[in-house]
Amino acid sequence: MTATEIAKLHFFAAMSQAHAEGVDSDSTCRALLSLVVGKYLETRPVPDVQSELRFVADNCDPETNFMFMRP
Repeated sequence: MTATEIAKLHFFAAMSQAHAEGVDSDSTCRALLSLVVGKYLETRPVPDVQSELRFVADNCDPETNFMFMRP
């Protein structure tokens, strides 16, 4: 399995369990994000983690075309 496949498997399991337990998806996603950031901070400096998060935030719009993409 790839890293993406492993992450998807656990993400969807967490979301399914949250739904079954009556926990809203935003809270579950926020908790997962917090765990990811915590894991990053074990081995990466704060500015590097902030940069990673900024990149994801700046590029999360699925409707945006990027300079490196062909039309």
